[in-house]
Amino acid sequence: MFDAIRNNRKITQAILGLIAITFAFFGIESYLHNSGSTNVVAKVGDLKIDQQQFQQALREQQEKLRAQLGEQFDARLLDTPEAHKAVLDDLINQRLLMLEANKRRLVISDDVVRSFVWGIEAFQVDGKFSNERYEMAASRLGLTPNGLFEQIRQDLTLQQLVGSIITRSSITANTVLDRLLALQTEKRDVSEVRFALEDYLGKVKLADGAAQKYYDENNERFRLPEQAMVEYVVLSAEAFKSQVTASEDEIRAWYDSHQAQFGLPEERRASHILIASEKLGIDKARAKAEEVLAEVRKNPGNFAELARKHSDDPGSASKGGDLDFFARGAMVKPFDDAAFALKEGEISGVVQSDFGFHIIKLTGIHPARVRPLAEVHRQIEAEVKKAAAARKFAEAAETFTDTVYNQADSLAPVAEMFKLKIERSGWLGRQANPANGPLGNEKLLAALFSEDSIKNRRNTEAIEIAPNTLVAARLVDYKPAALQPFEDLQASIETLLRRQEAQALAVKDGEAHLAALKQGEDKLSWSAGKVVSRINTGQIPPLAVPVIFRMNTENLPTHAGVELPGVGYALYRLNRVEAGATPDAASRNAAQGQLANLAAQEEIRQYLAALRERYKVQINPGALENSAGRE
Repeated sequence: MFDAIRNNRKITQAILGLIAITFAFFGIESYLHNSGSTNVVAKVGDLKIDQQQFQQALREQQEKLRAQLGEQFDARLLDTPEAHKAVLDDLINQRLLMLEANKRRLVISDDVVRSFVWGIEAFQVDGKFSNERYEMAASRLGLTPNGLFEQIRQDLTLQQLVGSIITRSSITANTVLDRLLALQTEKRDVSEVRFALEDYLGKVKLADGAAQKYYDENNERFRLPEQAMVEYVVLSAEAFKSQVTASEDEIRAWYDSHQAQFGLPEERRASHILIASEKLGIDKARAKAEEVLAEVRKNPGNFAELARKHSDDPGSASKGGDLDFFARGAMVKPFDDAAFALKEGEISGVVQSDFGFHIIKLTGIHPARVRPLAEVHRQIEAEVKKAAAARKFAEAAETFTDTVYNQADSLAPVAEMFKLKIERSGWLGRQANPANGPLGNEKLLAALFSEDSIKNRRNTEAIEIAPNTLVAARLVDYKPAALQPFEDLQASIETLLRRQEAQALAVKDGEAHLAALKQGEDKLSWSAGKVVSRINTGQIPPLAVPVIFRMNTENLPTHAGVELPGVGYALYRLNRVEAGATPDAASRNAAQGQLANLAAQEEIRQYLAALRERYKVQINPGALENSAGRE
């Protein structure tokens, strides 16, 4: 755990994994009403989460999913009430943890953040940090480079806080592990009978006027929100980059005036042996650490072997205690102070920290240095070009703004002036949606759906949707909110009602056969037996699995039934039970790790629940629903 907390870069594959701490195990909490402004989605203590921050979080999650799923990414994955609530929970958790981190005065220095950023592969080209890659990532997230730097500092601070919470290793008795593994591998032979919904459709007779009645009682389900189709142009500093150059004199001048930015702090590499105090108690742990230190002093060349034998740090013990290189401030203070006081090759005495007692061997030193110009030439060139492009953008922005205002009947003049492409959207709703790119901006949509825009079809004003990015748009087609005609929906409503009735008939028939089975009457044609386990459920529907494994095993065969919504009903006969296999050491160790992870998650869940009690959390359901509007 000590190594895992410190060595973040090993568990971070890309920066998008840093931006939001997604507590997948943290359920949707109760939402409290807030009568304040609908722009405020939630309040955590005195901190507010507004619509802009919420939409930013959605964009970050969208980029994270895009990076993970590639071509399989679908923006609609985040366009659900459940996804919006999950994102809001993440924001609330972050605010809670930041309040607590500030209270504890936890600080991550600039040097540590910079060292961490330079080590992220997503920001590197040919193994070296690329400022251009870094800025592209910031831009995709709607952040400035400094904003992303501060986001990373915040994330590292939160990881430090969370790391300080999980201080115990969960050790489960082998008898308990064996029982859990036996349950996982237990096999059950079951036969099945399906009462398929489709088989009952022919028996359904809808009452006259049933579809009309359903339509009248559920009008809101069939109401289409207002929609607009728009055309727009985007003016950004990015477009000017191809028009600017960076001379060698400019690059050298920029390097000379930003020396501090390229300073690499001193880093040290150390190995350690941890004797965890929670396992033995303070006194016994200290005594054991002294014994191990004596062994180390006697045979310093065997440090790695002794670490594998004695260390309680699972993250480094298997590597001979190696913790790789780290900057000052990356470790807990007692460890940090001791490591930076040693000479290379020197071994410390016993060092006490919150984790227990450490024996530290310093194995390497990277002195502080300034990266040479040749090493950072490409990123400085990009920075100089970016600054020049930003200046050209600033010069053009006023003309762009004046043109879209003064020639408000068309975007063609401004597009021709700046060689911009006029883009055209599909149908859009009034609510902001990050999936719509430039048109996902709340202020721009408000201008497009304004009364003047709808009536006169004039250009909107030039609206800044991100740093150095202006958008102007105009409405080209509009559909007001309207109730879909019953005639267009009648067939689909009748299909829905028939399937509902058929589902009810299938359930009724299945439950009647289950009752007969319990009376000893079995006239069913069962399928061949299917062998299933909790970890390999085969073709059994997910809803049926818990039912099968709750069935009584004393007097076989036994029977159970389960409704399968939209499918019908299923009956199961339990024919035979085969006890789970005796676990080997590898299985037991893997299960121990899984249980330890669950225990850590539970610790964090309880900690967050306590923070919610300490810092009052209020959520505005109306604002959250407005945020979840779908196009």
